Amino acid sequence: MTTQPESVGREVLYDIIDGHIALVRLNRPDKRNAVNGDVAAAMDWIVKQTEADDAIRVAILTSSSPDFFCAGADLSEISKGRGHLLSTPDGGFAGFVTQPREKPWIAGVVGAGLAGGCEIALTCDMIVASDSARFGLPEVKRGLFAGAGGVFRLPRKLPAAIALELIATGDPIDAARAYALGLVNRLVSAEKVQDEAIALAKAIAVNAPLSVRESMKVARLAFEKSEADLWPISRATSAKVFSSEDAREGPVAFLEKRAPVWKGR
Repeated sequence: MTTQPESVGREVLYDIIDGHIALVRLNRPDKRNAVNGDVAAAMDWIVKQTEADDAIRVAILTSSSPDFFCAGADLSEISKGRGHLLSTPDGGFAGFVTQPREKPWIAGVVGAGLAGGCEIALTCDMIVASDSARFGLPEVKRGLFAGAGGVFRLPRKLPAAIALELIATGDPIDAARAYALGLVNRLVSAEKVQDEAIALAKAIAVNAPLSVRESMKVARLAFEKSEADLWPISRATSAKVFSSEDAREGPVAFLEKRAPVWKGR
């Protein structure tokens, strides 16, 4: 692991809940959590830390503010010639959007999740949103391009015609419609977003960590591979999971009517 950046605990808050859930909160309230070099460095380190820590089973990415999620790239940093700092070699934009990871991430979105903020949310596997949230890629309105994954991740999350409309018009979608179309997993009031994200994380963390990781790994490939390619991958994954200690512990715990004690390997 690289040295922990000073921005961890400052621009990005990092806490562990119940020993297994990483709670990551963007914390630049004066800039509406816009991504600068400090945020990118912190996120890069945090994702790698959650992957390396066997105790962590799921992560939540949200805001320290109840009013907004992330304003995307900090344009003032770009205007000062520091735009290259907003990405990292492994993580891409915000140190996050291309970061290799196996564990599930949940976005807790309050308020606007637009432009880079939307792309960060789309990088996560699940989204808990406030009823006041909005999602969109307004880059075309400014002659720009949503280059942090938005233009291909949005069509994977929404019906194609809807996604293409949002990309071409740059207009946002509100939380209620995003929920109805399946972009958002859970819709709550703003003050309940973090608690609801934690509840979802707990529902994941109680399960066998190896089983969750391997299942998520194959599920993510569904967007890019054919069934012919996925069957051998699924069989190999099945063999790996069924030969694990957890695969022996789960049925025994069920028969003994007790909570399983997962080894995670």
